[in-house]
Amino acid sequence: MLMRTDPFREMDRIVQQLSGTAGTWSKPSVMPMDAYREGDTYVIAFDLPGVSTEAIDIDVERNMLTVKAERRPAAKGDTAQMELSERPLGVFSRQLVLADTLDTERIEADYDAGVLTLRIPIAERAKPRKIAIGGESHRKQISG
Repeated sequence: MLMRTDPFREMDRIVQQLSGTAGTWSKPSVMPMDAYREGDTYVIAFDLPGVSTEAIDIDVERNMLTVKAERRPAAKGDTAQMELSERPLGVFSRQLVLADTLDTERIEADYDAGVLTLRIPIAERAKPRKIAIGGESHRKQISG
């Protein structure tokens, strides 16, 4: 039900991790995610440790879901001297094409312990359903 929009994005993410470059608004880093189906709901979980909820932006336009987040450096005192900095900073982004069978009007978002979780229900029209057979008049039409 989900499709990556850019096949080279994962390669960019690996290069950024190795080179230590941070994402910018024009070229954001990719955030890791998991996606799975749980009953009649698709669940997408994004890792965003150290990001405040105010720095997360979620948009959906037609079938395109866009999640952007920004992690800024933690405020340090004037006397602090950085010895090591390995935590990625900057802008993180992910775009996903959602299937037509998902109800984008009822997406729910939760953020807990550095994980943004989106729950997208399957649209009623896409769920399997039984078709009832009508009464006598319908049987006569079918038989001839």
